[in-house]
Amino acid sequence: MPRPDLLTTSDGRRARSRSSRAKIVAAMLDLVARGEVSPGAAQVAELAGVGLRSVFRHFKDMDALYREMAEAIEAELLPILMRPPEGATWQDRLFDIAARRAVIFETIMPYRISANLRRFESAYLMEGYRRQLRLEAEALAAHLPDSVRADVTGAQGLNIILGFGTWRSLRHDQNLPPEEAAAVVRRMLGDALARWAQG
Repeated sequence: MPRPDLLTTSDGRRARSRSSRAKIVAAMLDLVARGEVSPGAAQVAELAGVGLRSVFRHFKDMDALYREMAEAIEAELLPILMRPPEGATWQDRLFDIAARRAVIFETIMPYRISANLRRFESAYLMEGYRRQLRLEAEALAAHLPDSVRADVTGAQGLNIILGFGTWRSLRHDQNLPPEEAAAVVRRMLGDALARWAQG
């Protein structure tokens, strides 16, 4: 039977390890949220108050740290993502999706931009980028009538209007505040939907 003092030492070591790991992830999230699009391990270690070796003891490389960052963000946004869109018609539900994505995209924008910049150097991040695009398209397609899905060009246009790339362009390239960016998306969506009859 293990000695109680050894168990206490082991438990304390595990608790410190969990605390260091949490500090490293929090530092990474904080740096990216501040606009540091490609933070290095040394920056993360300094902000977390841990040694550089500690960063790589917990995370074998920066990809692993990005993975942990993505999981933390997904856990925060999962309740919004999982709630079915509301609306009497499929068009109404698309407007609800647009409003919800505005909230989600605004939250994840600094993290997604950071990951997108690094994806050309990382197979993992490139796959994550493609997965995000695929999930966005599939989530939208699930709420389109068959006749609209059959209009491939029109459906692709809807996907572009409601995609992260459009939100990033409005917010960053055109420097619109979130409310104005959301209004532009609603206008583009309304104009696109006008081609299909209500139903």
